[in-house]
Amino acid sequence: MQPGGKSLRKIAVVGRGTAGCLAAASVTSLHPDGDHELHHIYDSRIPVIGVGEGSWPSLVQQLQQLTHLPHETVQQRLNGTRKYGVAFEGWGRRNRDFTHYFTPQQVSYAYHLSADLMADLLEASTRARHIDAKVLDIARVDGGARVELEGLPPERYDLVFDARGFPKELDPARHIEISFIPTNTAVIRRCPAIVEEEGDGPVRQHTYTRAVARPHGWIFVIPLTVHTSYGYIFNRGLCSLDDVEADFDAFLESDGVAEFEQRAVIPFPNFVHRQVYDGAVARIGNAAAFMEPLEATAIVSAQLQVGMVLHMRLNRSPVNVESDAPAVNRFLVGSMLRYGLFVGWHYSRGSRYDSEFWRHARDHVWPRHRKAAHPEVVGCDALRRFDEMMELLSQPVIDRADWDRMCAVPLTSYAQMSQGLGW
Repeated sequence: MQPGGKSLRKIAVVGRGTAGCLAAASVTSLHPDGDHELHHIYDSRIPVIGVGEGSWPSLVQQLQQLTHLPHETVQQRLNGTRKYGVAFEGWGRRNRDFTHYFTPQQVSYAYHLSADLMADLLEASTRARHIDAKVLDIARVDGGARVELEGLPPERYDLVFDARGFPKELDPARHIEISFIPTNTAVIRRCPAIVEEEGDGPVRQHTYTRAVARPHGWIFVIPLTVHTSYGYIFNRGLCSLDDVEADFDAFLESDGVAEFEQRAVIPFPNFVHRQVYDGAVARIGNAAAFMEPLEATAIVSAQLQVGMVLHMRLNRSPVNVESDAPAVNRFLVGSMLRYGLFVGWHYSRGSRYDSEFWRHARDHVWPRHRKAAHPEVVGCDALRRFDEMMELLSQPVIDRADWDRMCAVPLTSYAQMSQGLGW
């Protein structure tokens, strides 16, 4: 029995990116009443930029549950490969390469996937009325939320998932800036495939996202079956785009890549929204939080946001919505900040490059984390939880009772990164 189902008669999902499509498919799959009304609202003039994405192992099971397709079929429809971890090259002070494996090592895997195909796959498993319109505003009203649409009358909903992407600018009253991550721009290129398909079946070989330290930042390499996505992540305040492009060219030449398609130059904020969920509106995906793609936190964050809100609304009595909302919001804000602390920590030991970027990241940006994540600033205990993980890593023996500890990611991830970085 799901006592909250009757209070969710009319739901809207705004946005057709990965987070929006994930939310719409999740509503279709989880709502106990097939007669509920779901509106999927998006502006078809805004394209999905398919640059290739990484994920965490939780997505493998969820996509199978949402689509009711075999894992192999899902992987093939995403032009996907099996990601067993992240291979770091040149990070830390030990001057050696290392891999952050998913655990159980060489058993658990995620997907490298094509973002545009992900939207198509999830849409096929969604029962919704599609509304092609520009959303002007989403506002909470008594007992729900109102969506203002360009050229159409406003609609009222019991719950709205807002997946409209990055805010235009950060407002300290509404956003927590993750100032301890030193990057803010990505140059995306698409290059020829380096992974060959295996007959009619999915690619089964073990692949890894490469995270390669470079003088101005780092480069990700994501292998799909039809192309390979490369992205140079840097800080536009420390170097020029021309310098980054020149170093990108040099890297591709050293990698044996003779040609590429320039996809986009994407500025991005590192932030968490202070009000991810208010009881009627749930910000998800890049509308809720974003941090650079070093550890593929974007999709797993959207999974957590959508799953938490839907399960609370469906499985709790409607009388608890108002009292539940602050606790749910605090949990989600804290979870996003813990991801941010984990990612920012990667820069704490520099890299093989003694360049302006890496000195700035190690000596000036990462040391801000204690002030930026202080409980009085962020309203949650993310920093305390992170400190507890650091204390565990410093112990000569970690008790068996602590092996399953999490701070956004498992203790095993912290241990592998600590060893690799030379922390």
